[in-house]
Amino acid sequence: MRIESNPLRAFAAAALIVVTSACRQDMHDQPKYVPLRESTFFNDARSARPLVEGTVARGQLRDDPLLYTGKVDGTLATVLPFAVTDRVVARGRQRFDIFCSPCHGRTGQGDGMIVRRGYRHPPSFHQDRLRDAPVGHFFDVITNGFGAMPDYAAQIRPADRWAIVAYVRALQLSTHATIADVPTAERGKLQ
Repeated sequence: MRIESNPLRAFAAAALIVVTSACRQDMHDQPKYVPLRESTFFNDARSARPLVEGTVARGQLRDDPLLYTGKVDGTLATVLPFAVTDRVVARGRQRFDIFCSPCHGRTGQGDGMIVRRGYRHPPSFHQDRLRDAPVGHFFDVITNGFGAMPDYAAQIRPADRWAIVAYVRALQLSTHATIADVPTAERGKLQ
């Protein structure tokens, strides 16, 4: 009886042995709890463990009440939580044009495209009641909604809500500005 050796066949057999010996299902077969299943390990029989007191999810620490609520000691804020720069106002305009102008219009008069199509008119930002409102009011309305206006807390992050508020104040100032509000160096451009 003669045994022929075929190098290709020997290599295939060796590869099969190596591959099958490395095929383990330890990660698949590990002991674990399916969410909300009963546990025999814990005395309360719950597999889902309660969070440690004081635990804050990553990115959810809201330790600046002014920034996240628009309020100081429970009252609507009269100041923004950061300095208003050209960059902040430009960001506010961009966000305003995206989220607010469909209803409020580009100038804040309450004549946006959706309103022209039959949606309820929002108030003009230029009426005395809103010009005199604290900045925290605008932040609160953007965050929680008011009347027919839905809340935008999920769509607009807090810093952008404040940027929108800064831009609304700029719109209000531009509509009701007097020549005295214009810097002396810039007054010549108006003539």
